[in-house]
Amino acid sequence: MKLTVIIPVYNEASTVYELLARVIAVPVAKEILIVDDGSDQATKDILRGVVAYENVSLFTHPQNRGKGAGIRTALDHATGDVVIIQDADLEYFPEDYMALLDAYQTHNTQAVYGVRDLSGRSPLMRYGNQLLTLITNVLFGARLHDMETCYKLVDRQVMQSLELTSRRFEIETEISAKLLLRRIHPVEVPIRYEHRDEGKKLTPLDGLPALATLLKYRLGLPEETDIKPIENAILATAAITALTTFGLLLRRLFRRR
Repeated sequence: MKLTVIIPVYNEASTVYELLARVIAVPVAKEILIVDDGSDQATKDILRGVVAYENVSLFTHPQNRGKGAGIRTALDHATGDVVIIQDADLEYFPEDYMALLDAYQTHNTQAVYGVRDLSGRSPLMRYGNQLLTLITNVLFGARLHDMETCYKLVDRQVMQSLELTSRRFEIETEISAKLLLRRIHPVEVPIRYEHRDEGKKLTPLDGLPALATLLKYRLGLPEETDIKPIENAILATAAITALTTFGLLLRRLFRRR
């Protein structure tokens, strides 16, 4: 079985060399597809050196287009039996590929998700991730424990057939939504995870487009639908709910007096 490892990279000079060395060292037949998503010169210099390795290919975006765009660029060139997405920092452990591949073969499934222990994350990020996973489960009848995990091991033909369109971090949500709509329920296995704060690009604000993406696909909206109006509707609904709740609390307070 051949594994395609997709690595979108943006300004990761401090971690990408070690990460790539660990990916290369994993004892499995593989191809490594790196997408330089408009990185700084230090990162570019490192990436130019690693393409000398066998089965490593480098694709370049002149300007930063987002994680989703990087994944889509690499997917066009994937030839492995299965695909996995690898962030370019050191939060995830490439050594866990073997456990994911073992689950893929043992369970005869089309998708395997690596489940992180997020107890070390800030409460906002941890509970935000849990909320998005809960909403995913409710909307799609799933039983996932970590919908936003980067480690999504998916049959390559299935992954390419999803025809992904997201540009940024909501790509994770789009993959999950489209798999679940096809009744492909990923097998889950625990993985190691060591979060970082320095240089972290994902923020709590990225939860809004992720939620909008879930609603877009659950509602069956056309693929070309812009999620921005959905985001605005979510914010408006949240504001109205908050104001209504505040008004009710004030009424109760004044009635007591």
